[in-house]
Amino acid sequence: MKNIAFIGVGRMGKPMVRNLVKLGFEVHIYARSIMKVYDVISNGAKYHNSVSDCVKGCETIITMLGVPKDVEEIYFATGGIFDSAPGDSYVIDMTTSSPTLARMLHDEGTRRGLHVLDAPVTGGESGAKKATLSIMVGGNEEDYKACLPLFRAMGTNINYMGEAGMGQHTKLANQIMIAGAIAGVCEGMTYARDKGLDMPKFLRAVSTGGAGSKQLDTAAPKILDRDFTPGFAIKHFVKDMLLAIDEANKDALNLDVLVTVMSHYQKLQADGFNENGTQTLIKYYGG
Repeated sequence: MKNIAFIGVGRMGKPMVRNLVKLGFEVHIYARSIMKVYDVISNGAKYHNSVSDCVKGCETIITMLGVPKDVEEIYFATGGIFDSAPGDSYVIDMTTSSPTLARMLHDEGTRRGLHVLDAPVTGGESGAKKATLSIMVGGNEEDYKACLPLFRAMGTNINYMGEAGMGQHTKLANQIMIAGAIAGVCEGMTYARDKGLDMPKFLRAVSTGGAGSKQLDTAAPKILDRDFTPGFAIKHFVKDMLLAIDEANKDALNLDVLVTVMSHYQKLQADGFNENGTQTLIKYYGG
């Protein structure tokens, strides 16, 4: 699997491509604008101006796109992945997308003689740069095992979750948990500030107890510094939460915390903070 086509060379995709190149994989990339990917071309990636040219002759095709609509288009369009992928190749969608779409891709790919996996990630841009992403994989287990060397080039916590769509379900459950955690951090900090606590001292006091969490460790220092640059942008988080709510509604699940947190983020979107990081939730509370 030395020849890889990588489609979706954005904030997350670029460092993932660099890590693959660094470990000796030949990586072919497609992007709508060559100007946006000059940096990874200089790192050794090979640029193509069409999907069909990019995937030609590649044993593995990886996609890392924005929203399910982008995924559906790149796979099903004339000249897209399903039209152009070599037979018996491995196709891995690493976008956080719809579990229903993941099953559609798997079924259509299988019909065409392809090995299709859904493998969304968590860990943010920093995890992508350090190759420490958590990768959650759905599909055929033998296909998962065959692709492990690729996954290990990009992440450290790699898990096979079950049949097609289960990788996506795992990622959505992860996002549900983050929604509650980041809201808890922001509400706790809002209370502490209102009561006059010394904020750095407060965070030290609670960081190693039951309130300690990744969200506390990563979001709280940025909130104190008024740093709202995106490690993970609000627009992407809202997309993920909407996907989770859609899947939950199919089984009449009550996810009240998720729905509430999403409404807060949608208010921030309306206020112009769409491109900010998720820690910007503190502004909802007046912080």
